[in-house]
Amino acid sequence: MKLNTLRDFLAVAERGGVRAAARHLGLAQPAITRSIHELEKELGVALFERHTKGLRLTPTGEVFLRRASAIRHEIERARDEIEQMRGATHGRVALCMSTAPHLGLFADVLKPFRARYPDTHLEIIDGVYPLAEASLLDGALDFYIGPVPARVPGELQSEKLFDNTRVILGRKDHPLAQARSLRDLVGAEWITTSITHKAEEELGPLFEKHGLPAPRLAMKAQSALTFLTALVNSDLLMMLPIQWLQHPLLHGVLQEIKVREALPAPPICIVRRTGLPLTPAAEHYCTLVRRVSARLAAKAGSGR
Repeated sequence: MKLNTLRDFLAVAERGGVRAAARHLGLAQPAITRSIHELEKELGVALFERHTKGLRLTPTGEVFLRRASAIRHEIERARDEIEQMRGATHGRVALCMSTAPHLGLFADVLKPFRARYPDTHLEIIDGVYPLAEASLLDGALDFYIGPVPARVPGELQSEKLFDNTRVILGRKDHPLAQARSLRDLVGAEWITTSITHKAEEELGPLFEKHGLPAPRLAMKAQSALTFLTALVNSDLLMMLPIQWLQHPLLHGVLQEIKVREALPAPPICIVRRTGLPLTPAAEHYCTLVRRVSARLAAKAGSGR
């Protein structure tokens, strides 16, 4: 199987047709068509089926797309790795971070990372683990930093950075600001980030543990901007990492509702693929994250 064949397959799959793929690659349409036919003959299966708007992947094609994408990403990483080992500072690092590392770690990581790899292109997604899992598995993302479910697929490995704390937040002067128990919040509506694949698993067990009815989930979101906009402009509540209270840009914008019950908070971790090395640039980013995390943990410990 030739790399050019994989290139042609990916172009057709991502652009939905031979014409668009040929235009993107600067090749003749017959050459792309012939390449796809040869690939299907080699594999012994149909990868595409025709429909009114072009070509659509078959179920087998969807499976092959995941593998072909992973191969492409690994080739790109191999090129970056070799060049960075020779002293180059360019390349690409793609990662996903939840709000806790965004607010608590990113500012102290970005400057030294840019100093070491000034020409490396950073691609950063704001989200939690369920949003990142598929992209981690197919190699589109180098790693994820944030809370994770109790179990991740065997193809991924999780490294704990630090234990975290969560708080309940609402807008300033929220009508439930004086609540001191989860029982006082039973009638409230909530936003969930859902670090698991089911939104109800984030808050449901907490309320159930204290014999309370299930919370009313009004919104599920992944973006910090969505969280902030919704919280400030409504009476919705949210259970968020304590970094939201500590960040200077958010002082006076949100208000903590201090309940007596302990709020479970999963640790912040780095998740990456098992058995596959990161590029030097991506590994350096993770090293900086570890250093900042250790420093913050030591500071928190000395303040107890």
